[in-house]
Amino acid sequence: MTLEQDILSRRTFAIISHPDAGKTTITEKLLLFGGAIRDAGTVKGKKSGKFATSDWMEIEKQRGISVTSSVMQFDYSGCRVNILDTPGHQDFSEDTYRTLMAVDSAVMVVDAAKGIEAQTLKLFKVCKMRGIPIFTFINKLDRQGKEPLELIEELEEVLGINAYPMNWPIGMGKEFLGIYDRYNKRIEQFRVEEGDRYLPLDEEGHLAVDNDMKKTSYYSQAIDDIELLNEAGNEYSEDKIARGELTPVFFGSALTNFGVQTFLDTYLKFAPIPQPRITEDEQFIDPVDYGEFSGFIFKIQANMNPAHRDRIAFVRIVSGKFERGMNMTLSRTGKSFKVTQSTQFLADDRETVNEAVAGDIIGLYDTGTYQIGDTVVGGKKTFNFEKLPQFTPEIFMKVSAKNVMKGKQFQKGVLQLVQEGAIQYFKTMHTEEVILGAVGQLQFEVFQHRMINEYNVEVIMQPIGSKIARWIENEEDVKDSMHSQRSMLVKDRFDNRVFLFENEFAMRWFSEKNENIQLYSLL
Repeated sequence: MTLEQDILSRRTFAIISHPDAGKTTITEKLLLFGGAIRDAGTVKGKKSGKFATSDWMEIEKQRGISVTSSVMQFDYSGCRVNILDTPGHQDFSEDTYRTLMAVDSAVMVVDAAKGIEAQTLKLFKVCKMRGIPIFTFINKLDRQGKEPLELIEELEEVLGINAYPMNWPIGMGKEFLGIYDRYNKRIEQFRVEEGDRYLPLDEEGHLAVDNDMKKTSYYSQAIDDIELLNEAGNEYSEDKIARGELTPVFFGSALTNFGVQTFLDTYLKFAPIPQPRITEDEQFIDPVDYGEFSGFIFKIQANMNPAHRDRIAFVRIVSGKFERGMNMTLSRTGKSFKVTQSTQFLADDRETVNEAVAGDIIGLYDTGTYQIGDTVVGGKKTFNFEKLPQFTPEIFMKVSAKNVMKGKQFQKGVLQLVQEGAIQYFKTMHTEEVILGAVGQLQFEVFQHRMINEYNVEVIMQPIGSKIARWIENEEDVKDSMHSQRSMLVKDRFDNRVFLFENEFAMRWFSEKNENIQLYSLL
């Protein structure tokens, strides 16, 4: 295959959802079709002893949640598919946010009983902001849930996007008989022998063969709904899908593996190929036309292999081709280096990758060289892709090692985990006490868990509660005397000064007293 054909065969997407909507389960089933795994495990696999492939961190297996973004790759139907499984838990929205910068489309998984939940809405807004196409999979139809029309209405009203149902459920819960497939013009039966799975439709869109399903009220209800959708529903438009203005909706049940393959087949027909990215000086880097290798680091993960204490920088390749042994330049520092160790993923199973092209995600072994958001290039010309977002932390903790003798390990552990970007590092101005900030409480629990298990350091954590963190544009005008109980002056890990205000009132009071100090927040 030529490089261009190789790049055009890539499909790179993230799966987003609220915790417990079935995101990790659907990821597993997709891997099953791609032949990447032989046997799908479910998230809460304690009884069977099998855990989901994409949940590799110990704490994920204990709690049955995804707290890190995993990358999985498989070949299917002439495409090379890269799936990024994002953390479902809201405390990890920052990791998810950055992952969404590394994909070309997103699959949103919705629980049929719960509809659109808060976390889904937040992530959806990020996709909308980037204009990336969104495909919706409404899951758990084998359980009783909301009426399908109600779910479609909710999608449109809450998310402000038009929806086009590609298929439609016939019954639900115990009475779930299958789906009416509008796109493929057939009915797919639930829980039947493989040979009886698909039934043809006639020109009017009704069942073309005799089947007991015809006699049920669920079938006649589905036919009525389909007629309504054909007359009053949104028109199908590939252009609108590509612009993220119309979401194709699929119904199914990931747990029973129903409707997932139909979804995958259809998704791959419409999912975008690797897209151009914009640089800080507003040039478009096209995956094929640019010719040279380029990419950006959207995630750093420490200790994916606890035996080796390693760190991996995840790179989304934007253009050209990566070859192991090539020379690469880190744009931020201008330093060039030869890449001898590189890896591709199936969650924590890794294999050395010798070649990869635009659209792929590769891992580079990191000895502390990289930062999240760094651009790497293969040619002589350096540039930086647009900055990745950073969130302003909302909750803060003072952290110290329980055993003073473990100071060195403590520092190493803290700095490595901070570089992953889930927690932010601050220190007090004169006493240099360590303060960590995060978007959500669960990040601190994961931090504590990993410090013990990966660095063998017990930590003491003292909550200092919610604070409003503000960075300072004109640092030179800040005086030490501005530091107080209610407006604490600290430094971040890049030695920038930051105020931690007790509340909105304290921040307003400070701003009125010190009009010349210009404060700003991250996202």
